[in-house]
Amino acid sequence: MLKTKIKEYREKAGLKQVELAELVSSRRETIVHLENGRYNPSLKLAMDIAKVFHVTVEELFEFVDDEK
Repeated sequence: MLKTKIKEYREKAGLKQVELAELVSSRRETIVHLENGRYNPSLKLAMDIAKVFHVTVEELFEFVDDEK
């Protein structure tokens, strides 16, 4: 499963979901699904979001083992 810190970084930056979506040429629904762990982004989208927050993709996303 892919865990993400997008919501944490987005709120810290004072951005709304729709604003982040516009910055990365995506839809607000995509950001919602990412934040809720229901969508795995493309590498390009992951990199674009990381650039917005000036962090690495690894800082923003983490794969965790579901079998626990």
